[in-house]
Amino acid sequence: MDHAATSTAVVFLLIFLAIAALALVIGSFFTVRTAEAAVIARFGKFLRIAEAGLNWKWPLIDAVVGRVSLRVNQIALTMETKTKDNVFVTIPISVQNRVRPASVYDAYYRLSNPDAQIKSYVEQVILGHVPGMTLDEVFASQSSIALAVKKELDADMAGFGYEIVNVLVTDIVPDAKVKSAMNDINAAQREQVAAAARGEAEKVLVVKKAEAEAESKALQGQGIANQRKAIIEGLQSSIEEFQKVVGTTSTLEVMQLVLITQYFDTLKSIGESDKTNTLFLSHSPGAVKEISEQLMQSMLAAEKAK
Repeated sequence: MDHAATSTAVVFLLIFLAIAALALVIGSFFTVRTAEAAVIARFGKFLRIAEAGLNWKWPLIDAVVGRVSLRVNQIALTMETKTKDNVFVTIPISVQNRVRPASVYDAYYRLSNPDAQIKSYVEQVILGHVPGMTLDEVFASQSSIALAVKKELDADMAGFGYEIVNVLVTDIVPDAKVKSAMNDINAAQREQVAAAARGEAEKVLVVKKAEAEAESKALQGQGIANQRKAIIEGLQSSIEEFQKVVGTTSTLEVMQLVLITQYFDTLKSIGESDKTNTLFLSHSPGAVKEISEQLMQSMLAAEKAK
């Protein structure tokens, strides 16, 4: 009985040891994800860096003490400072960084809080540049400020195993009162430009209108000249025809008759116009004779003047 019990105990012990050994062996395998590195230590002392994939460590004596991401990490920072012309500004900055695959040891062991360290360096660079610039210069130098921050961070963080991928100065936000004043200035400048443009457009319209009126008057004058020429030629023809029929009539008498006819034709045209409101005509019996004499006197005066 004792021998059988002892054998059974030994079997159970061997099974237990086998299971424990199998568990230790299985537990010695571990995986590392893509874009990640695992830090292996032996008895608390750094041993090696395990890369992505299936890895193995000695049971009980080796341990995975940490994992470091190799992906790009973005840190959003907000810096407040004062410009050379005493304007307080807020500068949002985004810093994109990652751990160098060959420097995982430095990134894990040499720096406990990388985000705080990066913020300190960014603040140092901003305070070294912005206070020496005016507000307008800061607005015009966003890219140069970002380059200065990246250059400084690259040099400082390289020793800690970090690579600065990019630095973005996303905006320059001045004090609310200053921003309102800047908007008012911009609005006034835009209104000034718009007023100048409207004035120039009105000037062009006035010039074009004047040119059109000048051209219209020139054409109108040419038409009047042609009309008068035609009238003169018609009068000449009428006088010649009248003299042929009535041979004893003088040229002045014929001209007087023609002018009287033209005078009444003119009055008729004026009376037919829808824009004529009132037409004053002489109503005395000798009105026609008086008009005729006035026309003749005008013609004689014109002849003497020649």
